[in-house]
Amino acid sequence: MISTCDIDNRFIIRAIYIHLLNPILIVMKYDPLDKRLYEANRERFSALLKNDAMALFNANDIMPTNADGTLPFRQNNDLLYLSGIDQEETILLLYPDFHDESQREILFLKETNEEIAIWEGHKYTKEEARAASGIETIYWLSDFKKVFNTLMAEAKCIYLNTNEHIRAGSEVQTRDARFIKWCRERYPLHDYERAAPKMHALRAIKSKEEIAALQEACDITEKGFRRVLKFVRPGVKEYEIEAEYVHEFVRNRSRGFAYTPIIASGANACVLHYIDNSQECKAGDVLLMDVGAEYANYNADMTRSIPVSGRFTKRQKEVYNAVRNVQKEATAMLSPGNVISKYHKEVGKVMEAELVALRLLDKTDIKNQDPQQPAYRKYFMHGTSHHLGLDVHDVGNVYRSMEERMVFTVEPGIYIREESLGIRLENNVVVQKDGVLDLMGNIPLDAEEIESLMNDRS
Repeated sequence: MISTCDIDNRFIIRAIYIHLLNPILIVMKYDPLDKRLYEANRERFSALLKNDAMALFNANDIMPTNADGTLPFRQNNDLLYLSGIDQEETILLLYPDFHDESQREILFLKETNEEIAIWEGHKYTKEEARAASGIETIYWLSDFKKVFNTLMAEAKCIYLNTNEHIRAGSEVQTRDARFIKWCRERYPLHDYERAAPKMHALRAIKSKEEIAALQEACDITEKGFRRVLKFVRPGVKEYEIEAEYVHEFVRNRSRGFAYTPIIASGANACVLHYIDNSQECKAGDVLLMDVGAEYANYNADMTRSIPVSGRFTKRQKEVYNAVRNVQKEATAMLSPGNVISKYHKEVGKVMEAELVALRLLDKTDIKNQDPQQPAYRKYFMHGTSHHLGLDVHDVGNVYRSMEERMVFTVEPGIYIREESLGIRLENNVVVQKDGVLDLMGNIPLDAEEIESLMNDRS
């Protein structure tokens, strides 16, 4: 990282001169999705609002590390879903009933300058933001309070956004949270509503453009996996395998991993969220890899388990095929009308039968089990499926019946700590009227295919 002390004034003057002669347009690593997607998303969201209501969405903060360091920026997914703007310090305002049509959709952007361009790179111009979002009215952030105050004089209620994911547990005060505090203090007599339930309902059903982005993320993940199949052998380190994935992901226009990767060999595979990725892969072990590429902010989520030596032992293949059987049965259950809670209960029954066949459970275990803590959970202690999209664990009401174009993971696993063996298999699928569309249908999965590819080093 460069310090301001290291920059010569002559370099700054030259950089400004070059920038003025050669203005840079916003270019993402990925191909931005068509603005018509965001226009349609805003139309669907606006139709859910009360009369004379306004909604506000804030970008995420750039989070600090230490000293003057920061984490990579990741946009607030609700704002992105409604605008396509992938930049910090952005506000989206929607007021569908306002009498002046030009003020019904407004973007507020960070105003850039030459110094920011030199140090941070190019930021959206108003013209570029219009092209990306389909929103005509663009202001700089410095105009926000004045414009907002004018609109609030007419609005009856305001929809504010928060992170209401059922697993959310952030200790950090978000930009949305700070805005809520300021807004309620400044305008205490307005009615306030939650935007999150409406966003969860909309984002659970994926458009064809979103499914295409998810497919691209899965295709990039496939390239990484096929690369790794040729690379893994006894003696390689887990972190070396992680490096192979990230190399393939980034060279295919992904920003990298969709989430912190799990590269777990041997007994490490029995730790569900093992992320050290520091150990040597040893002959005879099974390697569990839970990885996925991100593309255009959409995420793949794949798990594969492969034999470090290129061949499964008889016992390892028995367990592998048991997990594969559960995955097939579970995939068939993902259909319109099913509900996650009912689905997980039925998957548990399938897993129970497989564990009996593997001699890990017997009839006595099942007879004496606690219905609230079934015996199979000793070896399969997590859920089988979750929503997937802009978030890896995407938003969506778990009590809502499954519908067409919902996207789910399917990820059963068996973890036998006493055998230092953990196997999980995971694909990403789109619910359809008849069956599912498997976005990872081209990624090797059956045990024999895995072995064949690992032993073909050509």
